[in-house]
Amino acid sequence: MPPSRSSFLVALGAIGPGLAVAATGVGAGDVIAAAVSGATYGTAILWAAVVGAVIKGTLNEGIARWQLATGMTLLEGWGRHLHRAVLPGFAVYLVLWTFMVAGALMAACGLAAHALVPGLPVAAWGALHAVAAFVLVLVGRYALFERLMKGFIALMFVTVVSSALLVRPDWSAVVAGLAIPSVPDGAGPFLLGVIGGVGGSVTLLSYSYWIRERGWDGPAFLAQARLDLGAAYLLTGLFGVAIMVVASGLEPGEATGTALALELARQIELVAGPAGRWIFLLGFWGAVFTSMLGVWQGVPYLFADVVETLRRPADAPPAAPAVRTDSPWYRAYLLFIAFPPMTLLLADRPVWVVLIYSIAGAFFMPFLAATLLYLNNRRTLPTRLRNGRIANALLLTACLVFGYLCAAELAQRL
Repeated sequence: MPPSRSSFLVALGAIGPGLAVAATGVGAGDVIAAAVSGATYGTAILWAAVVGAVIKGTLNEGIARWQLATGMTLLEGWGRHLHRAVLPGFAVYLVLWTFMVAGALMAACGLAAHALVPGLPVAAWGALHAVAAFVLVLVGRYALFERLMKGFIALMFVTVVSSALLVRPDWSAVVAGLAIPSVPDGAGPFLLGVIGGVGGSVTLLSYSYWIRERGWDGPAFLAQARLDLGAAYLLTGLFGVAIMVVASGLEPGEATGTALALELARQIELVAGPAGRWIFLLGFWGAVFTSMLGVWQGVPYLFADVVETLRRPADAPPAAPAVRTDSPWYRAYLLFIAFPPMTLLLADRPVWVVLIYSIAGAFFMPFLAATLLYLNNRRTLPTRLRNGRIANALLLTACLVFGYLCAAELAQRL
């Protein structure tokens, strides 16, 4: 018997963890990658944002499907089915990733807030945002976190789409850029940058813990998780498209990095007036602060899960109870995220840390796609929860795309 309309509406109302992981994955880096591509090639490669959202959604669906089929998080699956060095190696990378990303998020939040309210310097605003996110995660439960993320993603979506409307793009070119894939001369690196940048990386793993918080356990919740992720990555794709539309036809000049977003706001003001500038800046602030809040809440789960998995025998049953926010490992890592990276607000990043982080990070996404190809094709999984042909094709595409980006990063760094 097919599900009733009322049951579908109930499931639609229950979406949330996917919105949290999507909002976390859309940060300053995604805005900059999309903005540079839009400013350089206009609307010609809008389709890349859609492809990126589909690929990241496929990875997240694979993570959810593994957990619903086995009762184990993906990290527990790595510990049980891969080489024993995988989890310690991931833990080292996670610490480096956390330090660098947390520092970058503080700087981005500081810059966005300073642009809106210039009464405090960038470093002070960045530190205040870090402390605010720390307090919200420490004293709030998951339900509060999810409500905040839903509110912020609504803010991001409305303000950025409004900005795209205010710049009055050529809508026929927008439709062509979405419907007719093209690769202008020299657009290859930008194309792959947009596909790889949309929707986050390490933060995809947080979805495992957020669906546990919602009590989604077992194959019966597969349809709910797919609806949840479908809604989330639809918004992610639309956000990426809107940023590229905003940047198309504008001239960001010499600005680079996070400052490019401020230059875009200035250019929007020339077209749409001060209201356009404020709307875009508010959306940019919402994007970077939701990314910070999601990292602060979700990434400590990963560290705590690695520690607990390494402490258990390899053949032990899945953790019960699951990793919780009151775990000492979770709280210790939350402290590490919120405070030590503040030093990067006042000092340059050590070159050797940047090098190791960049090289290790280049391997993460192809490794994630490859492990989902391996684990989700295991015959011990229920047939309907194994990878199908479409999932295998998309995961293989992800392996190839992220493998190319990995090789390009290594070639640049070594």
